[in-house]
Amino acid sequence: MKQILLVGAGGFLGAVLRYSLAACCPSDRFASGTLLVNTLGCLVIGAVVAWVELRGELEAETRALLVVGVLGSLTTFSAFGDEVMSFAREGRALAASGVVLAHLTLGLGGVVFGRALATWALR
Repeated sequence: MKQILLVGAGGFLGAVLRYSLAACCPSDRFASGTLLVNTLGCLVIGAVVAWVELRGELEAETRALLVVGVLGSLTTFSAFGDEVMSFAREGRALAASGVVLAHLTLGLGGVVFGRALATWALR
């Protein structure tokens, strides 16, 4: 139960941080707020991964609050970036490329299909 509360508290913080940062960069021409939060999330998860590699594992409570809660709510792009980098560092360029292609194709395809489905259902 403690882990769930920590994830929830971190999620609240990440969502508020995401909203606040994105609100600082409103733009109709380019999604600069989203780019900002995704870049920040990737920066932080990169630092956390390096910390773990150099200093040892994070405690379960810290991981639940920071990685799953805050970063998970701030952006899932940070997890995506970390996974792609892990494959690349392991010399698995094909897997890294496949993950990038799959996320872009399925993610964008999901948006297109979801919009079409909702438009059809609501007519």
